[in-house]
Parts: sequence; structure tokens; C-alpha cells
Amino acid sequence: MVDLHVHTHHSCDSEVKIEEYCEKAIQLGLKYICFTDHVDFNKNDSGYGYYNAGKFFDEYSKAKDKFSDKLNILSGIEFAEPHIYKKEFDEFRKLPYDFILGSVHYWINDMFPDELARNNFPAEAAFEKYWEEVYKAVSYGGFDAIAHFDFPKRYYKKCIWEREQIYDIFREMVKNSISLEINTSTLRKGLSETMPGKEFLKIYEDAGGIYVTIGADTHLADDLSAGYDFASSLVTGRLKSVVYIGRKPKLISKII
Repeated sequence: MVDLHVHTHHSCDSEVKIEEYCEKAIQLGLKYICFTDHVDFNKNDSGYGYYNAGKFFDEYSKAKDKFSDKLNILSGIEFAEPHIYKKEFDEFRKLPYDFILGSVHYWINDMFPDELARNNFPAEAAFEKYWEEVYKAVSYGGFDAIAHFDFPKRYYKKCIWEREQIYDIFREMVKNSISLEINTSTLRKGLSETMPGKEFLKIYEDAGGIYVTIGADTHLADDLSAGYDFASSLVTGRLKSVVYIGRKPKLISKII
């Protein structure tokens, strides 16, 4: 098992220390864990200015020294809207991360999607604008995988899309060597499918996509690698599950 999307207390929305996650990962039998704390530069986000790379790497290095004989520990970030915060993103890309997730959290009036849904912003308009923003993000590129691809689904409990638009996004991802994350957090939110689900994974494959990563979007130790078996069952056909080491994809089947 692996979990390549884990948030620690270096994110504003988690209180779990790296060592606690490592102990839990070893208990569960994980082979790889990647810490991907939030890096947000939207001033309306509660995590704005929260992340400190120096403090993260200090704690990360200590955990590597302590647990590396039992667990492969990787460093990463989840950088939101890299196509908007280009200067800041370029600075973070210089740091020695193994894996960089790109994500889109804000795309309408600086409102997080839970606020959009709560205020009854029409789902059709929310998804239309969201796909436009995701296309901009993957066209800019510079990151390794796109996180929680159909993100508004987590809050609207449905997904609105057109195949041609999704195919174009995936083609752009393939062009820019961006993998697709299978994010299992929706399974803990009452939905029956991951982000994305089987249908999108087939379109990704049709568009030439091969590599996928699996992450639980973990914020609590008890959620570590949750839904992994379900997610891994979706990796069929030409799709290959990978981890990133030194920003390079490695086939899990060849390294475990």
C-alpha cells in the first residue's frame, strides 16, 4: 500500500505530526508515504502564509533517519493554482521535493467550493468555470500530478462535464507529463466513487494517459491509505500506478 497525498500539522487543516504518520504507516504495512502539505497563496484561504518549508524539512529529515529502514518516506507539497501564483510556484519548485501535486481550490470569487455549494451557486456554472481553470493549470504545468481532479464533486455530490472538454484537459496533461491522481477522500464523504471515477480514468487512458498516483488526501492518522484497495482496483488496462522519487515516476510494481 501507498499514500501519496498526506497532510501533516504543517498544513493548517491537520494536527498530525510526521512521526505519528510514520508509525501508523508501518503498523498498516505501507511501503511508501508522501507528505504533501498545502501551499496556498490565495489570501482568502485559511492556510495563506501557514506553510514553512524549512520547518517541514527539519522534521521530515528526522523521520527519515528514524524510520527509513522500515518505510520509504517521500517529501512533497500540494500547490494550489500554480498557474496564478507563478513566481511563488517557481521558488517552491527549486526545493528538493520528490513529488508536487497541483490543485485548483479557488476559481469563482475567491470562494472555496464548500462555500459555493452552501450558497447555492449553480452547479452547472461552478463546474463550467472549474474545468476552464483546471485546463489553465495543466497547460501551465510544472507539477507532477493533478490532485482531486473533479474536486467540486466532493461538495456538490455530483459531477457535470462534457467528454470533449475532459479529453482536452487530459491531452494537455499528457503533453506536459502530468499524472492523474486517484483521490479516495470522497469515499469517506459519502460518495461511491473516487476523484476521478472509472469513467474519467477511461477517458484519461483514451487521451494517452498512463500514470496514476493514489492518495487518500489524509488529514487524520486513522485515514491513512483509506480506500487504497478500491483505488488500486481501478488501475486497469494501460494505466500504471506510480510513486514519484526526485520528481520522477517509478512504477510501483517494479520497486516494491
